[in-house]
Amino acid sequence: MIDLGLSKMALIGAVALIVIGPEKLPRVARTVGTLLGKAQRYVNDVKAEVNRSMELDELRKMKETVESAARDVESSVSTAASDFEKQWQEVATPSTAIDESPAFPEYKHPKKKWRLKQGAVPHWYKARTGVRTRALSGAARVARYRPQKFN
Repeated sequence: MIDLGLSKMALIGAVALIVIGPEKLPRVARTVGTLLGKAQRYVNDVKAEVNRSMELDELRKMKETVESAARDVESSVSTAASDFEKQWQEVATPSTAIDESPAFPEYKHPKKKWRLKQGAVPHWYKARTGVRTRALSGAARVARYRPQKFN
């Protein structure tokens, strides 16, 4: 930007003090500072926008190169596949083909009766309905069904 040394800054400050006066100098300095800050922010925004546009251009170029490489790979794969198909047709001619039964077994349905399958009942349902989940020992059974004493 502008090359200002310490001596030049002191000279500018002395002239400003004489011209503006000591009463208005702080307010003028504040205004100049805010204007310089706004100018710096504007310059930074412009630089950022230029950098962003350059990056977008680079990304577009990279996208185009990747797309062209993908098209080249796709075309090479399709040509290789068509060459393979031609070679396969030449090798597998009808004169060499032998009619045999398939080498794999035929499909048989397993005939499972999935409607009769019983699912697992959740424990919370068993506890709610009072279904026994554990066997009682003999002593526990006697204690459970023992008649209560009336006092």
